[in-house]
Amino acid sequence: MRRTSVALLALLAACQQPPERSVAAPDSGGASVSGLERAAIASGAIADASKISPVGLFQRSHEAGRDALCVIPGKDGQYRFGLEAVFGEEPNCRGHGSARRAGDKLILSFKGGDRCIIVAQYDGDQVALPGVVDMACADLCEGRGSLEGVTFPRIANDAASALRARDRGNDPLCET
Repeated sequence: MRRTSVALLALLAACQQPPERSVAAPDSGGASVSGLERAAIASGAIADASKISPVGLFQRSHEAGRDALCVIPGKDGQYRFGLEAVFGEEPNCRGHGSARRAGDKLILSFKGGDRCIIVAQYDGDQVALPGVVDMACADLCEGRGSLEGVTFPRIANDAASALRARDRGNDPLCET
C-alpha cells in the first residue's frame, strides 16, 4: 500500500512540472513563427511574408461593392497608400496616407484631422484590418460604413497597377 501511495505521489508531482518552452520563436520582424512555419519557409513551401513588399494593388469585389487598397513606394523606406471600401449605394469609407512595415503588420497612418491609425495584418497575400478600429477612423466613412474587419486580397504586386487604380468616382485611388 505504501509503495502505491509513493508511486501515485511521484506521478502527481510529474504532472505538476512547468510546461516546456514553446517551439515558437520570434522572427526578425518581431512576429512569432513556429518551428514548422520556419521549416516550411526554409523549404520554399510557403513564402516569407517579411520579405514580400506590400507595394501593389489589393482588391476584392463583393455583392455590395468593391474594396480596394493601393500601396506605392514613399520616402525613407515607407509607403503611401489609398483605400476605399464600398458597402452598397451610399455607405463607403475612403482615405489615404503613409504606411510602414513592422514584422507581419502594416501600420496605416491616415492623413486628416483626427489622425486615424490602423495596425493591419499583412501576410504577403492580403491586408486584413482588425475587427475593431480607433474611433478617430469614423470620419473616413459615410453612412453606416466601417473599416472594421475589411480585408484586401492582393491582385497585383507592382506600383504601376497601384497607380492605375481608381475609386468609384473614377479618381485615382493612390495619389502621386
